[in-house]
Amino acid sequence: MKCLIAFAMLFSGSAFATVTEGGQLDLTHSAVGYISLIIFAAAYTLVMLEEQLHLRKSKPVLLAAGLIWLMLGYVYTNAGEVEIAKSAIEHNLLEYAELMLFLLVAMTYISAMEERRLFDGLKAWIVGKGYDLRQLFWITGLLSFFISPVADNLTTALLMCTVVLKIGGDNTKFINLACINIVVAANAGGAFSPFGDITTLMVWQAGLVSFSQFGELFIPSVINFALPAFIMSLFIPKEKPEVVHEFVEVKRGAKRIVLLFLLTILTAVGFHGFVHFPPVIGMMMGLAYLQFFGFFLRRTLPRSLEKKRAMALAKHDEAALKRLGSVVPFDVFRRVSHAEWDTLLFFYGVVMCVGGLSLIGYLSLISNVMYIQWDPIWANIVVGLLSAVVDNIPVMFAVLTMQPDMSLGNWLLVTLTAGVGGSLLSLGSAAGVALMGQARGQYTFFGHLKWTPVILLGYVASIVVHLTWNSGSFS
Repeated sequence: MKCLIAFAMLFSGSAFATVTEGGQLDLTHSAVGYISLIIFAAAYTLVMLEEQLHLRKSKPVLLAAGLIWLMLGYVYTNAGEVEIAKSAIEHNLLEYAELMLFLLVAMTYISAMEERRLFDGLKAWIVGKGYDLRQLFWITGLLSFFISPVADNLTTALLMCTVVLKIGGDNTKFINLACINIVVAANAGGAFSPFGDITTLMVWQAGLVSFSQFGELFIPSVINFALPAFIMSLFIPKEKPEVVHEFVEVKRGAKRIVLLFLLTILTAVGFHGFVHFPPVIGMMMGLAYLQFFGFFLRRTLPRSLEKKRAMALAKHDEAALKRLGSVVPFDVFRRVSHAEWDTLLFFYGVVMCVGGLSLIGYLSLISNVMYIQWDPIWANIVVGLLSAVVDNIPVMFAVLTMQPDMSLGNWLLVTLTAGVGGSLLSLGSAAGVALMGQARGQYTFFGHLKWTPVILLGYVASIVVHLTWNSGSFS
């Protein structure tokens, strides 16, 4: 760390050469700027190698964020403009805090549904219906598409992959195609809802697209999923797999938690739409709904157990009695602890790294090229292609930080492309990376790459449909 500061001191004179409007330093051609780029690139390389190194993605970006802002703080302090850097870091922290608390509540609800075995019940229901492989390919894809707008694309993909693995057995071809379909469907479904992906949530919270306007992306998202799915389904035989039927008893309160989650979403939308407060205020209020319901479940548990025990004894159901003996009271704070903290901390690192690069001046340079010299439509299409290689979170946050002057149609376009562009490669989205780990050896990078041209066809078709179907929003 001392070496970095010492190296920055050698070139600190050139760092102060240009002062932009408002006192912000132009550090794009300084040692601090170049070192920050190297640090961010190195950190993100480690993130992309997460699966091979087994190093959680939050660690390198947290370290990179600290180093970048340490150097910026040193340079701005020496220039006598520390208040500018302090204001910038506080702005980024506020943006992160709003998104982090929002995601924390959503993750807590999803964790509560998992604990109540709602998803286990859904899996058992699908498996027990006796569908053939092609029907199961479409069912898991359609469920991924329609669940991901509410339950987020990562959780949805993991749930559906479990079904595919249970049904597919040793049929690697089916599992690979079904997993690709799930990734494409989950990413496409998440693109037309503020709750489907972190990038859509960022755009909604920034006030650039209203809750109802996301609905304009529904038809393009359907095309993005349905076109590749139709082509891939032609390569799946109509044979019935041999499956073992499983009984799953959904725990008490599962359906009511789903209703509370929907009420929480409505509360967040209400706060944002009617009183123009950040949606996170409504989400935190929604967490109180779950806490009060958790209190109700704990207080009424003894009475519920006695009732079920009496019914089990009357039917001489030993299995039911055994299940009753392992019942654990519902605990909201245990559900909070089960949130995806690695993702939340990774998001912090990304926000702070991109915020630091913005203060240096790099995002202004990129914005001038992409959104002034280029047509914004082409720029937004490129953003989607970049998200296939680089995670869509930093890509979208960079676009939001640039704040290009764009029409609603273009903001919807970049929301669509950043959301579905990650489907082009298995490493391009959190859903793809997670499924490679879950279906190791059966769903692979090269197995996905083989079908990239088909997925690209859906990507292009969805953009064309958006440009024509929603042409009025580009004016």
